Amino acid sequence: MHQPKDILKKYWDFDTFRPLQEDIINSVLAKRDSLALMPTGGGKSLCFQVPALCHPGICLVISPLIALMKDQVQNLKKRGIMAEAIYSGMHYREIDRIFDNCIYGEIKFLYLSPERLGNDMARERIQQMNVNLLAVDEAHCISQWGYDFRPSYLKIAEIRELLDNVPVLALTATATKKVVADIQEKLEFENPDIFSISFARENLAYVVQGVENKMTKLFTIIKNVKGSSVVYVRNRKRTKEIAKVLKNNGISADFYHAGLSPDQRNNRQEAWITNKTQVIVCTNAFGMGIDKPNVRSVVHMDLPESLEAYFQEAGRAGRDGKKSYAVLLYAPKDKAQLERNFKLSFPPIADVRQVYRALGSYLQLALGSGEGKSYDFDIVDFCKNFKLDVLQSFSCLKLLEKEGWLVLSEAVYLPSTFKVIVRREQLYDFQLKNKALDPIIKTLLRVTEGAFQHHAKINEFAIARFLKMPVEQLLLALNQLHKDQIIDYRPAKDKPQVIFTKERVDASNLTIDIEQYNFRKERQQQRIQKAIEYATIDRCRSQQLLAYFEEKSLPCGVCDVCLDNKEKGLSKDGFERYKLKIQSLLKREKLTESELLESFSSSRQANVLEALSYLLDEGMVDREEDKLTWKLP
Repeated sequence: MHQPKDILKKYWDFDTFRPLQEDIINSVLAKRDSLALMPTGGGKSLCFQVPALCHPGICLVISPLIALMKDQVQNLKKRGIMAEAIYSGMHYREIDRIFDNCIYGEIKFLYLSPERLGNDMARERIQQMNVNLLAVDEAHCISQWGYDFRPSYLKIAEIRELLDNVPVLALTATATKKVVADIQEKLEFENPDIFSISFARENLAYVVQGVENKMTKLFTIIKNVKGSSVVYVRNRKRTKEIAKVLKNNGISADFYHAGLSPDQRNNRQEAWITNKTQVIVCTNAFGMGIDKPNVRSVVHMDLPESLEAYFQEAGRAGRDGKKSYAVLLYAPKDKAQLERNFKLSFPPIADVRQVYRALGSYLQLALGSGEGKSYDFDIVDFCKNFKLDVLQSFSCLKLLEKEGWLVLSEAVYLPSTFKVIVRREQLYDFQLKNKALDPIIKTLLRVTEGAFQHHAKINEFAIARFLKMPVEQLLLALNQLHKDQIIDYRPAKDKPQVIFTKERVDASNLTIDIEQYNFRKERQQQRIQKAIEYATIDRCRSQQLLAYFEEKSLPCGVCDVCLDNKEKGLSKDGFERYKLKIQSLLKREKLTESELLESFSSSRQANVLEALSYLLDEGMVDREEDKLTWKLP
């Protein structure tokens, strides 16, 4: 077995692990089921990548995010580590090739979407693999108590039955105690090792600014907080609008959302990571798996739908440990907007049946068909065809996803490919008879490998430049070769997709679990209420976030509420009142600082700390280890 530190040095050129990483890795190497709760930027991926490289065999990684899968595969390949990903929209032959390479080849990591686990082909091939670890990323998705429940995650436990004594490592950045317990139950853990890093971020100042003109405030933040910034907004249109206003005012900015082409997304992301662009204005499609340590500010222009999502996005600031800011700009109308969105997210069941029926017609799916298949899907065109409201329809589709009927994927980029489907002598004969197509065929074979055995990736624009012909002319030629059954040509895709996880049924037979529907509705209402409280209650912001994750803490001293309390200070009379109560409490029994603070309302705790600091300095209160005691008679 290779040693973890040797692997770390060889592939990542690090000498030491971050806090808790080594403990998690040792647990995995001891073949123990493990659950790791590590905040955004804590280095979760190394916790499964390193132990998987210590042993022979392949690591299966379950992830719900296609962009994140592709990013991690690309990063592993750059380090000389063989990795592949299988996700919606890929052709059967490509999937078949990857599975074969995982069984017989040198692949060390296979990334799979959870939906793929319900596929018979995947199950059969996984059984033939030498699997050394099953890693479950974004593990909170398995719990209905979590903020992003995905029914397909429930299939993971079934995969364990196909694997012989293979440990499971579940990873998440955000989970309450109920979610932690649910993850262990759903993954069928026995005596697991649980690892958790405090959610506290001492270098990160959480700020809520109540403002009417958010753009003016955004300018102030970006000008005063030097360095890289992320600005989150709720919809794609606003990303472009805000980035344009920033650029017009001399700020280096760009926008990002899932509707951009892969090249656009990659170029804009790279420009921001390399500090060529200061500000990226984006939807929540941006940020997953991006490790940029020097983000000085993360600004939310809209009230978040949950504190889990907010904590994860805000946590992208200050990963290098230096002072950074997470700012939420709040206006009174935001609360009403969030409540409207909530109502929209839980549509009437009759509307859900209507959208499901229309979807079957739109895709021309016969009853009893469609299971396991994916289809390009343009929701705007779909709604236009059936005279449906886009937002309402999207909510209905998301509910169908939660109920396990289908999966909506983000835009997926699949490069153009071709395969020669005739024998070499037939191809040669065709070239002799078709002189105009001969140079194109020769170029295709020259710039690719293995095109007679499998589909080879091609870039039409690069080939057209090489041949010095218009790309339109090349596309006509490729389609002609496809029509003549010389090659199987598959143009690039970059569209969202819908995947049917069950066969299509008549809309009247569509089963919806009303009890679970109401449960999720109630849970979401609670999350929204907590988000509203975070923005409107004058209590230490960090304390509110940590309390949500059931972690006790003292006031941070650096958020807007704590700073405001410091500015107000204590009057002489106010100090005397706090002194008398502290004296009364500590004469009765010794208390820790946290226990003392719990005797006061949260809004007064900053003042209690100020009074206590003075009493300690003056020798009226003494600290013995972690207990406070009153010293004077």
